[in-house]
Amino acid sequence: MQAALRRRLGGLRRALRGPGPEAAPRPRCVGPGVPPALRCWSCGSPLRGAEGPPHFCPGCRALQPPEPRPDLFRLMECDRSFRIDPQRLQRRFRSLQRAVHPDRFGQRPPKEQYYSEQHSSLINKAYQTLLNPLSRGLYLLELNGVEPAQETDCDADSVFLTEIMEINERLAEPKNEAILEEIETLIKVKQEELTKEVTAAFERDDLQEAKKLLAKMKYFANLEDKLKNKKIPS
Repeated sequence: MQAALRRRLGGLRRALRGPGPEAAPRPRCVGPGVPPALRCWSCGSPLRGAEGPPHFCPGCRALQPPEPRPDLFRLMECDRSFRIDPQRLQRRFRSLQRAVHPDRFGQRPPKEQYYSEQHSSLINKAYQTLLNPLSRGLYLLELNGVEPAQETDCDADSVFLTEIMEINERLAEPKNEAILEEIETLIKVKQEELTKEVTAAFERDDLQEAKKLLAKMKYFANLEDKLKNKKIPS
């Protein structure tokens, strides 16, 4: 009787405590915030130790697809800054193109050939974006969540707009090589001055000032395009 009573009490205590750790497997740590492990499209190997970017499979060395929204500064091994080293940027550009140029993948599977074309195009875009001060500045604004200025944002600066209007009027005059050379020099000087001001604005983290200055740079970039078209032999 006493043994049976002890067995019943023990079972009751276990029921009140709930199942022990052996009663059910512990839940796996998966869910939001835990991305699945990336694997090579060719051999299925995990890509945790892959080189990159661009990524090559550490197992079979197959070129992997580019990231959906890559950081162009990271891709080109540059600090996320308006101030860059053009020579270092060019060296990185050439190194990447040697690694992924489609000519190197002519004997590879069609999928890998396609990825090499994507990478090559992306590297060209990254190089041109970061090399040009205007596009580099606009990209930095984008990374910081700042919308670029619209043309109407410069309407309050009447002195600046008058200067732009005067240059436009001179470009509309009959073609004169001396005047075109003078305008070309003026635009170059103005762009260099604005580039220095934008550099200072980004370095003191004044994104709104950088935004205004980049809008002015855009006006001069449009004048540069008009000047180039004017200089094309008719």
